[in-house]
Amino acid sequence: MIRRMFLKTASIAALAAVGASWAGLASAQEVTLRFHHFLSPAAPVPSQVFAPWAERLAEASDGRLVVELYPSMQLGGSPGGLYDQAREGVVDISWMTLGWAPGRFPMVEVFDLPFIGASAQVTSRAAWRFYEDHLTEELGDVHVLAVHVHGPGVIHMNAPVIEAPGDLRGRSLRGPSRLVNRLIEQLGATAVGMPAPQMPEALSRNVIDGTVIPWEVTSAFRVQELVDTHTEFSGGRALYTTPFIVAMNRESYDELPDDLRAILDEHSGLMLADWIGSAMDAFDAPAREIAVERGNTIITIEGEALAAWQEAGERVRAGWVEEMQAAGMDGAALIAEVERLVAEELEAN
Repeated sequence: MIRRMFLKTASIAALAAVGASWAGLASAQEVTLRFHHFLSPAAPVPSQVFAPWAERLAEASDGRLVVELYPSMQLGGSPGGLYDQAREGVVDISWMTLGWAPGRFPMVEVFDLPFIGASAQVTSRAAWRFYEDHLTEELGDVHVLAVHVHGPGVIHMNAPVIEAPGDLRGRSLRGPSRLVNRLIEQLGATAVGMPAPQMPEALSRNVIDGTVIPWEVTSAFRVQELVDTHTEFSGGRALYTTPFIVAMNRESYDELPDDLRAILDEHSGLMLADWIGSAMDAFDAPAREIAVERGNTIITIEGEALAAWQEAGERVRAGWVEEMQAAGMDGAALIAEVERLVAEELEAN
């Protein structure tokens, strides 16, 4: 929860005597927010977004709004529990992949579906707009500072290289969420669900043969060292993306002084989602270059070869639409809405 440092005051009677000066005391309140997440501070989003974001908030508030960053699960718990840490007030703010809570946020899963997202920035802007129209109730037990996605997912494996879905038969592949794992199974592999921080050890111990993850974060987990082949996808739509949330405890947000709440609002929402997406896109190429320099094999699935992958993706989509229909929701309409938003953002950019 929020930790506050108030100017010294005398007594309730003294405060009553000064009357109108109370507003001045409240505006001078200093607030410290604890922000907990799962990546190292050197990873792209923590270093290029969260650290400068905290600096901007401090500068805009003349040092009265302080965000303390706690990376790499320093405050304990598991990556999949970060949403609840913010919801319950264990921390003030957290950042996590929503897919680490499988089945809990059904409408958010639309962004996990195959071949629906584009770049991280474009799709993150679409994700925020979708949140405003459709997800405020589903994510209503926290104050949402940003909803975004990572960039296009890539298959990273030990040789032989994956060129067709059949090449995955008999192999195990780490996935980040329920629907991505379903796609992995549709492609013929054994899906192993786990949060990203557990992935390097699983690769190094040969618990899994490979992983799906965007290029941007591979350096943080040494993926280029732990595998030697990489399979990308062309066509303007990602094999998959994964939705994330920057969640804030509601009480922590509501108890902010009005002026500090206004500053936080100004530096969150679409602006923050766009910033995170942009940073993720910017680090795809440098991370990919590390694999090139190591001599790893990189191939791109395109043209007619892409059709078999898309067919597997369509089966995953159809299954999700049926699930949503059984739950009383129009999954096909949600897919159409996301595709429209992504197309609009692509046109605008």
